[in-house]
Parts: sequence; structure tokens; C-alpha cells
Amino acid sequence: MEASGLEWLLVPMQQLVSWGAAGAMVFGGVVPYIPQYRDIRRTQNAEGFSTYVCLVLLVANILRILFWFGRRFESPLLWQSIIMIITMLLMLKLCTEVRVSNELNIKRRSFADFDLNYFWHWSKFTDYVQCVLTFTGVTGYITYLWLDSSLFVETLGFLAVFTEAMLGVPQLYRNYQNRSTEGMSVKMVLMWTSGDTFKTVYFILNQAPFQFSICGLLQVFVDIAILLQVYLYSYYPQKPASHTAHPASTKAL
Repeated sequence: MEASGLEWLLVPMQQLVSWGAAGAMVFGGVVPYIPQYRDIRRTQNAEGFSTYVCLVLLVANILRILFWFGRRFESPLLWQSIIMIITMLLMLKLCTEVRVSNELNIKRRSFADFDLNYFWHWSKFTDYVQCVLTFTGVTGYITYLWLDSSLFVETLGFLAVFTEAMLGVPQLYRNYQNRSTEGMSVKMVLMWTSGDTFKTVYFILNQAPFQFSICGLLQVFVDIAILLQVYLYSYYPQKPASHTAHPASTKAL
């Protein structure tokens, strides 16, 4: 009798924990960008944030959605990708508007120029949308043609999570170039670290495809490296490295 009573209590609790974990997976990934978004909007300065972070996450999550068509995984991971794509587009919109308003004399560049020197350095948000739609259309068509190939599907899944694992690398490199983490939200990186740790444990416990777990661990290591930069550049300030400026200036990163 007591056992059945405990079971009556434990089953709903387990269900609540399961729902909570799923909700954390869906929305937890976008939480780190809230303080960064607010900082950029408040200061009207986007120089401390690398928009290549947005590029990495857009590519990774588009590929992950395509991977889902070849090998179905848990729905929370699929919804996480959809929410993340929307979030990254909002970040790009804000960063583009702020950057353009601060660089009135810079020549306008567009996706239609097809100039690799200015890739991802465009002047209008619509150019980024065109690029994302083009990438989605091309990769979607290739996936449709090769969906029956298990080798292609597994490779697609690996590319999706490996690209996401490289998320922090643009920020890591930008900090190294500037010899500073000024303008980067430390809260964002701390949330990256906690979120990636939770996500990796979630992958392992729920027996997600092995690519997810391996690349999740790589993400945690990159996050820790960025936190080490915060410590290093805060307590041991260094002069910016001398390097040739990009034609569009390093602000566009």
C-alpha cells in the first residue's frame, strides 16, 4: 500500500522533472544572449560581440533540423534549433542596425555583391536573411537527394553539432585580437558554460546520437577557454596585437 502511494507521488514528480528538462533544453540556449542583447541596445555599441557567433549558430541549427529528417531525435532538440534561429536573426538585426548607425561614411555592402572580402559584413539585415535562405535552400535540396544514404545523414549530423561546438571560437579569436574582453558580456559566457554543461549531460543521459555528446564536451572546453581570457585580460592587461585592419574594419566581426 505504501509502495503504491509512493509511486503515485513519484510518477508526477518524474514527469515534472522531464518537462522541466525539456523546457530548459528548448529555451535555455537563448537565455545567454539576453544580457548581450540588452547591453548592445543600451550602449548602442556592438563591437564587443562577434556576429560570426550568429553565423555559426544559424548554420549549425539549420543543419540539425535537416539531420532530423534523416534521423529523428527528441522533439525538444528540434524546437531548440527553431528558437535559436529566430534568436540569432534578432541579434543580427540589432547588431546590423547599431553598426550601420555608427559608421555613416562606410560604403554600403550587400549579399548580392558576392564579394567574399565582405562576406557577413553587409549593411542591411535583409542581406543576412537572403544568405540564410540561400544556404537553407541549397542544403535542403542536397539533403532531399541524399536522404536515403545513412553515411550522408550521419555526416550531416556530425557537421551540425561540430559547427555548434565551434560557437565560442569566433569570440575567442576576437578577444585574442583585441587582447581584451571589453564589450563582451561575461554573463553570456557564464550562461554558455552552464548551459553547455547541462546540455551535454542531457545528451548523455537521454542517449542522443553520439555526435551530440562529443561536440557538447568540446563546447564546454571552448567556454572555459573564454573564461580564462576574461581572467587573463582583466588581471594582466595587454596591448592590442598589431595587425592589418580589414577593409570593413574589425568592427564587422
